[in-house]
Amino acid sequence: MDEVVSIGENFTIIVPEQVRERLRLKKGQKVRIRVEGHRIILEPIIENPFKVLEKVIREPYKEEVDEEKAYKWLIKHARG
Repeated sequence: MDEVVSIGENFTIIVPEQVRERLRLKKGQKVRIRVEGHRIILEPIIENPFKVLEKVIREPYKEEVDEEKAYKWLIKHARG
């Protein structure tokens, strides 16, 4: 998939909707940026699934207590 975008003020780049949807990007998500030759590579950084789980269940995750519950949740919500 190729898209052409313009560099805006303060050197901002808007990621096209099709790209955001395909990669399931979220506002505020971090990306890694690197240069390869004359190319700029943006790579989404996936959050630690256990930190996401803590946000969802609204309490610290304790493996010895929550492992089965976490496994079921991760399988249900894992990215495809």
